[in-house]
Amino acid sequence: MSSAEQTRDGVSLTNLDQPLAPDAGASKRDLVDYLDAVHGRLLPWLRGRPLSVVRVLRGQAPFMQKNLPKYTPDWVRRTSVWAEASHRDVSYALCDDRRTLLWFANQRAVEYHPTLSTVDRPGHPTDLVLDLDPPEGADFGVAVAAARLVRQALADVGLAGAVKTSGAKGLHVLVPVDGATSAEEAAAATRALAVRAERLDPALATTAFIREDRGGRVFVDSTRAGGASLVAAFSPRLRPGLPVSYPVGWDDLDAVVPADFTVRTVPALVADRDPWAGLLPPPQPLPADLVEQGRGIPVARVQAMHEGRRRARARRAAQSP
Repeated sequence: MSSAEQTRDGVSLTNLDQPLAPDAGASKRDLVDYLDAVHGRLLPWLRGRPLSVVRVLRGQAPFMQKNLPKYTPDWVRRTSVWAEASHRDVSYALCDDRRTLLWFANQRAVEYHPTLSTVDRPGHPTDLVLDLDPPEGADFGVAVAAARLVRQALADVGLAGAVKTSGAKGLHVLVPVDGATSAEEAAAATRALAVRAERLDPALATTAFIREDRGGRVFVDSTRAGGASLVAAFSPRLRPGLPVSYPVGWDDLDAVVPADFTVRTVPALVADRDPWAGLLPPPQPLPADLVEQGRGIPVARVQAMHEGRRRARARRAAQSP
């Protein structure tokens, strides 16, 4: 077997010296070695959750894979989930062990996006997510400032959350919720928290889903709810240098930037501890008044769709003779 091929945990690993992507600055071996080094930290956040992955094949654009390919080994656990948008069952992987993770690595799966609910409790997300997306070219500090608005909005209703880098330019605030929380309640509470954070400093944060309406402010995205997925803590991202979505303590946010956490730096940081497990608060019940407030707030994506159509009609009318 050549140096470009190995077998680990019964999985044949091939073409390890190939570059992952033109601007990744990393090889397939770098990806495999990283995922193997951190599998004990990453797998707890993937286990038992339908998984989507972002793959990058040679000569092709990256793509998100939900449905397992037909050549998937029989030993890869899977679950069937009905997809309303495409009106079909999708066979999702359950990445529960090192062997499955290595198989995905050999498939050049770089990013790992589990659902917010587990396979045994569909419709009951384990976390609320507020995704903080700073404007193009903005300093990371504005995302940090927006995260602190979310933290204050949480504290105002007696909730607590933890924060991680997205692995791109923003931050994710996660709020563990108890098992009684339904997807509808979680979505409503997330909308209410986003609006509350926006109101704390409307010059900094916005809930405007349409990009042109954000006015250089940080977008507090409340749409990751229901059956949504989120890139897992410790997952690489397919960007230059292969950054990693990494947990950060609230008091440490001013001292870091997303580029501090890559496939080359993270293994040493998690060698003897799981920082995400140490930062997440225990599951919490949602205040009834928060959920009720959220039920009165339109879903941002749907509202934006209707507004986009209205603006298109207005433009066509203005252009008519």
